[in-house]
Amino acid sequence: MSWLQTLYDTYESCKGNEPEGAAVLMAIGHTTQQAHIEIVLDGQGSFRRASVLDKGSGTTLIPCTEESGGRAGSKPVNHPLCDKLQYLAGDFVKYGGEVTSGFTAVPDEPHREYLASLSAWASSGNGHTKLNAIHRYVQRGRVIADLVESKILPLAADGKLLKEWKGDKTQAPAIYKPLSAGQRPEDAFVRWRVEEGNNPASGTWQDKALIEAWIAHYASTQTRRGYCMVRGEQSTLAVQHPAKLRNAGDKAKLISANDNTGYTFRGRFIESGEAASVGFEVTQKAHNALRWLIARQGSRNGDQAIVSWAISGKRLPDPMASTYELLGIDPSQTPDMVDSVQTGQAFALRLNKAMNGYRATLEPAENVVVMGLDSATPGRLAVTYYREVRGSEFLERVETWHLKVAWPQNFGKDTKFIGAPAPREIAQAAYGRRSDEKLEKATRERLLPCIVDGAAIPRDLVEATKRRAVNRVGMDSWEWEKCLGIACALFRGQHSERKYQMALEPGRTNRDYLYGRLLAIAEHVEGRALFIAGEKRETTAARLMQRFADRPHSAWRSIELALVPYKTRLRNLRPGFLDAMQKELDDVMAAFDGDGFTSDAALSGEFLLGYHCQRQALRPKGQEREEEQTSDTTI
Repeated sequence: MSWLQTLYDTYESCKGNEPEGAAVLMAIGHTTQQAHIEIVLDGQGSFRRASVLDKGSGTTLIPCTEESGGRAGSKPVNHPLCDKLQYLAGDFVKYGGEVTSGFTAVPDEPHREYLASLSAWASSGNGHTKLNAIHRYVQRGRVIADLVESKILPLAADGKLLKEWKGDKTQAPAIYKPLSAGQRPEDAFVRWRVEEGNNPASGTWQDKALIEAWIAHYASTQTRRGYCMVRGEQSTLAVQHPAKLRNAGDKAKLISANDNTGYTFRGRFIESGEAASVGFEVTQKAHNALRWLIARQGSRNGDQAIVSWAISGKRLPDPMASTYELLGIDPSQTPDMVDSVQTGQAFALRLNKAMNGYRATLEPAENVVVMGLDSATPGRLAVTYYREVRGSEFLERVETWHLKVAWPQNFGKDTKFIGAPAPREIAQAAYGRRSDEKLEKATRERLLPCIVDGAAIPRDLVEATKRRAVNRVGMDSWEWEKCLGIACALFRGQHSERKYQMALEPGRTNRDYLYGRLLAIAEHVEGRALFIAGEKRETTAARLMQRFADRPHSAWRSIELALVPYKTRLRNLRPGFLDAMQKELDDVMAAFDGDGFTSDAALSGEFLLGYHCQRQALRPKGQEREEEQTSDTTI
């Protein structure tokens, strides 16, 4: 129950202290719903007007019960105040409306149940003037008639509600615009607005007194009491637990026991309450806090959600973000950053400054929680990862990850930076941009312990990115550049004890590193010769990169022979450049130790580091494209 306790504590700490501009934590006994129609009444319950809501403005806070908050099946339970037309309208069936399948035997049953619950609330000691106005209006049974007269609901030729619009879609009634695919106008959800006196909070979702009135009324109707395993005391227990955690249409629940046959508990428990008993207030507040956190700062990928938070609600860095996102790098400043951070010092200082900003507000011993959620089926949600760490430890590990996996990244014209790629980008580099969603979710889940717990980077991910990076001809140029940077970052992070630098290291004489340098020099020489001749095609080094990674010595012989005519061209047109490149080649060849050069063993990801660094060193300073240099006296 640790996650429930921390979420409950988060709600208690943050309710009423939400950051300025952020969404407000939802009150207990309430849920959100996408409304399609807004009906406006006066203080006496008389109809004034109605309007169709846009999709963006229809999300509404509504009162709900435990049953209606997670309603499903053929006979869904009505909400207490705002709901669909089959519940609100006494004339729904008269106008040809079709009720949910479970109510077909008694078509007006949804409305009668809604009216009964509304009357019980209005006549209780927790009533409200808005509630009374709505109750009086609903009793008249004219909801559909008023909406038809207001041109909100269209009628067919037979005077019944129109089921489907078959004409020009651009001429369709406004009610069709906010409806989801497959919905008909009679499926519309209605919210209420009661204009009384000078009260500016005319919407039922805006009136705090009405919200509190429902909470008090619902609490008075709850009778199940027992031992709350979270609070450790006797309290009103929850019968059902909230859904809609990841989005407004999410039906999956973290705690669920709806097996009436007893199969789930056979051999262990007689009823679900023996397995877990949680107080109504606790589960409502905990789930509302989780819903708020996911919407505010969660990292989503399909059904998967990963969220980190401080119980106090203070701002935290997102562990699933790239360094580019974490530091808020300005694309206009990116080229200067790349040029000036070859040793990584400026990058490290900038990252440390950002982390110090978080440390200034977060207490070192304050609890930080990282939680991963995913669902295998539409109705069940699981906690796939859960960690509670101290604030100082969390910030230190996030900073360590971004330093350990830092490398010059090139994600496109406006996204060049020094730092760590995001887990979602690592998944795409390993398995391709069109990779299966399950692979991407699994990769994010596997990398989360690497970031938060300091675990080792999975070896298969490092190898997968390396294999895709050397398959250069199988990708577009921009995609290969992105994959190359990510492959180098992961290999550097996997072997952090080797202390690889982000700039060329002439003193590093490892065989794989040196072979990478040779490939970059060969590519640079041929690329310059092709540019001079005005030819636009891949170099031999680029085309043979995959073969070079598998059998470097034999592949190098082919690359070296292919360089001969290009060297001849450069000797006539750029002799200074050719001499400098030949000297560079000789220096690298002389650095090989023993039979390292003649060995044809496959290269590790280290050769990509040597290749990338050598290529950066050969690129003219302050220029993005080496072809722009035309002088024959400089490299």
